[in-house]
Amino acid sequence: MRRVRGAFAIVAVLALVAAACGGKGSSAGGGGGGGGGGAPKAFSYDPSAQGEGQLSLIAWPGYTQKAWVKPFENETGCQVTVKYGNTSDEMVNLMRQQGGTLYDGVSASGDATNRLIANGDVAPINVNSFPEYPDVMQSLQAPAHNTVDGVHYGVPYMWGPNILMFNTDVVKPAPTSWNVVFEANSPYAGKITAYDSPIYIADAAMYLMAHQPGLGITDPYELTSDQLNAAVDLLKTQSGMIKKYWAVYTDEIDGFESGDMVVGTAWPVNQSILESDNKVPVASVIPSEGVTGWADTWMMSSHAPHPICMLKWMEYTLRPEVQTAVAEYYGATPSNTASCPQLNKDLGADAANYHCGDDAFLSKVFLWKPPLSDCGDSRGETCVDYSAWTNAWTQIRGA
Repeated sequence: MRRVRGAFAIVAVLALVAAACGGKGSSAGGGGGGGGGGAPKAFSYDPSAQGEGQLSLIAWPGYTQKAWVKPFENETGCQVTVKYGNTSDEMVNLMRQQGGTLYDGVSASGDATNRLIANGDVAPINVNSFPEYPDVMQSLQAPAHNTVDGVHYGVPYMWGPNILMFNTDVVKPAPTSWNVVFEANSPYAGKITAYDSPIYIADAAMYLMAHQPGLGITDPYELTSDQLNAAVDLLKTQSGMIKKYWAVYTDEIDGFESGDMVVGTAWPVNQSILESDNKVPVASVIPSEGVTGWADTWMMSSHAPHPICMLKWMEYTLRPEVQTAVAEYYGATPSNTASCPQLNKDLGADAANYHCGDDAFLSKVFLWKPPLSDCGDSRGETCVDYSAWTNAWTQIRGA
């Protein structure tokens, strides 16, 4: 992966990171801040603790680049190894290998976080022990995807929307709706792409919320059997128009560069790399029906072999200069609002697309979360859970 556009002055950012690193440690002495009243004991960040020298992470591609990992290693002595995951399901499975002792932590999205919490895979964290936490966006200080009964299970990292990306030479006029990927009469049939995961069913449900209100969908992740069937039918129609589904982000990049793909759902990092490659003209929009999206959390394994180094990493990734570097490389938005001034300065007019610190915008993004049988409203236990979504996705894909 390469830098985003020319907006990210890597030397300047590294200088900022190095300055912030100067002599400051991080670690935890196990506990404190978890709260009384029977709340589980939480791990606290302790700047004086000595790390174990190693750190093993599971991360989304692009989240652990040398530009900000190397300064962390130099500061803490914790040498980082990374296993990249392409889907949330893959990350959940990796976190459970060898009884959860193989990896220290994971950059989990909202469709994985609650599964990890419910299964006891991740440890409670005392977020008040991190000096940067007060600057976290209000909507991410205690969100449902990483905080249960007032207990926190990690610290926020990046967030962003699942955008509609298109080849500007081919897709004209610029689309304003997801209809270009869902409707059978799409002029781009055969060159459409979509994300290869059961959670993508929510994108179809979101589209139906706008175009078939009679279905009564109010949340694209809380679907009854009838609502799920309607989304599956739409996706089966779409499957005949798909050139290739992507889970590995480079598959979409390669498809756009070869011309096999011209429109489809994308992550900001995919667009950023295509723009930096300058091989094919691309742009993206947030369609009228809205977008799904993700808010990622660094979570520590409840059986982490190197917990002190993991807490050092969590503290480090909350720093504004680090989050700015990640945001400008990845095309995602920082959770720490103190990152916004530098991000806005570096990116100029382009910074508006990041919505940095914009809780109102984030509230309109349908963030990934695990579908449950409990609809979360007066319908009670009448919705279908993630296992049903997984089975439905197998039918859609024909695998």
